[in-house]
Amino acid sequence: MAKKSMVEREKKRERLVQKYAAKRAALKEVINDQSLPMEERFKASLKLAELPRNSSATRLHNRCQLSGRPHAYYRKLKLSRIALRELGSHGQIPGLVKSSW
Repeated sequence: MAKKSMVEREKKRERLVQKYAAKRAALKEVINDQSLPMEERFKASLKLAELPRNSSATRLHNRCQLSGRPHAYYRKLKLSRIALRELGSHGQIPGLVKSSW
């Protein structure tokens, strides 16, 4: 089980990303628009820099929904390998059969 503080920090980042997504997109659009004057684009880049760092989507990290484990994460199932094996052993994932020999 991951530290509760790390899981909560990741949830906080997700909330910030959702909150500032539209604002970030608008500012990036202004910055990348070559037809606008350089001063206006520079002001937009300064406003973008003033936004919280954790509101950037690149700061998010995938974590297991059950355990919060950040490593060995299956994107399709949103689970770590350990949680996947545990659920598979109990027969709770359809189509998954744990091999043993």
